[in-house]
Amino acid sequence: MVSGPDIITYIGVPLAVLGVLPIIYNTVATLATVAKVRRILRRGRLTGITRGDVINHVIEVELPRYTIAPLHREEQYKEYWQLCDYPSQIPGGSWTIFNWKTNIIGLKTQRIDYHDQLRQPQAEVGFEELVSFLLDLGAVPDPVGFRMLKGSGLWVPAGTPLLLSADRHEAVLKIAPLDDSDGHLSLAVRWSSDWEMRNHHSLPPYWVLITGLPLKGPASKSEEKKSTRDQTGETAPMEEKGSSTSKYIPINEESPPAIRCQIGINGLTTAVPDDLDPQLFDRLSITHLEIDEAAQNTPGIWFASVITALGTTSQTVLWNYKIPTPILSFARSSTIPCGVLVLLNIIEESLTPEWATKYNDEEEEREVRMRKMRDQSQEMMRENQLPPAERAKAVRQRQLKTHQGWVDELNDKRRREEKRTEQRMLEAMQSPKWDNRLIAEHSLAWLKKEGTVDQEHDLKRAVEVLLWRMINEPKFTAEVVLMLDAWRSFVDSGGMRKVDYLTLKEGQTMFAYTSLMLAVIEGSITAAHGSLAADLQECLRIWKRVRLG
Repeated sequence: MVSGPDIITYIGVPLAVLGVLPIIYNTVATLATVAKVRRILRRGRLTGITRGDVINHVIEVELPRYTIAPLHREEQYKEYWQLCDYPSQIPGGSWTIFNWKTNIIGLKTQRIDYHDQLRQPQAEVGFEELVSFLLDLGAVPDPVGFRMLKGSGLWVPAGTPLLLSADRHEAVLKIAPLDDSDGHLSLAVRWSSDWEMRNHHSLPPYWVLITGLPLKGPASKSEEKKSTRDQTGETAPMEEKGSSTSKYIPINEESPPAIRCQIGINGLTTAVPDDLDPQLFDRLSITHLEIDEAAQNTPGIWFASVITALGTTSQTVLWNYKIPTPILSFARSSTIPCGVLVLLNIIEESLTPEWATKYNDEEEEREVRMRKMRDQSQEMMRENQLPPAERAKAVRQRQLKTHQGWVDELNDKRRREEKRTEQRMLEAMQSPKWDNRLIAEHSLAWLKKEGTVDQEHDLKRAVEVLLWRMINEPKFTAEVVLMLDAWRSFVDSGGMRKVDYLTLKEGQTMFAYTSLMLAVIEGSITAAHGSLAADLQECLRIWKRVRLG
């Protein structure tokens, strides 16, 4: 007969063992998973806290969430231009492929059953900083991606590329799933060491390179001294200026001097002579072009507007400064009557619509001459019939009368010409107004004819030289801005007056220069409308901070 202890021995013990097996399995599985997670964290140089519940087979992992920003481009240039040696392989950690400035902003706890469920928290980063950094490395924007992001926002499908590799074959920055975004725009980044990358010699975003004119040998030094002014208007040789461009850049035809300009939200912030190593240079003096908080520095506003427009029309996809609306409106307005351009000898009258009164003086002058000849012939016949004494007296009277008539005729002609000149000026100022681009086209031709602009320069190159001069020649800047302000003033006042015409005539070369600048600003309006640059700028405005992982 089977006793109770036997039953416990043969039945109870195996059942007890079977009940403990799941606990043993969970313990072993949990410890193995924890070990794998910790190994993954060590491999990626990640700091985190890992805890395992051996009874329920639940693993908790606490990983820090970071806010990141690009390194300093010049002070940390080695790390800036290199990929990270130990990038994380965990999903959500794509941002670790680069070296960043990091700051812990919190911890994210996640519960997992298996190691492949581990996710690295996405990092927070400024969208503009991120895009600028990737563009600086050599990525190029995808117009379709930014157009979709601008129109659809968070509804853009995951995987949509925003930035591409230099060969446009691979996605550098793309839309990521919203799993860990907390309502932010979610992005993922990728970079391969096989891709072409720029270096610290390249021009970063928000910087514009402008090149001046080469100075041709020793003979040009006197000309250089004559054209270079300090802020007080006194003549000063360039090598004595605080901006010291010539201290580093060889002045010859082969290497025209160039300047790197950084354009910020408030206009020009930095100007540095261009060279293979910008860190060797002193910054140029730009106090005459800086915009104060009250935005009262007109030269700074005009300079920032023109150089921003020049960058926009040159297919620059990222800029900081916003050209003021009044300047944009002024640039796209038709402001100068075509008749005034004729009076200034900038264009031929045959190229304009008919605007002036036509006079036909030949018939009238012919009749006057015939009448004078007839009267003189009759007087001479009467003189021949007089006695000699009376004849001589009559001849003298006729000659005196003829001279006085000639003087009166000259005075009448002068008064008539003055009246007609005044009338022609009034008609010129009432003639049809021309678009700034058309004015600039003829002004450029006139400047080339006058020898003040190189024959080979187009509109953009001519404006680039003007901007270069504005940095190095404060007096030239003052003259340019004085003309621009005067031009804008009479446009805002309702039209041109005689005094305004005389102002243009007295500073005709400066007027031609400023017309080139306005044409570039006008061209930027068309270039930015509906373009990639406008879409990109709008996306950066909407999404200030994004999640990158």
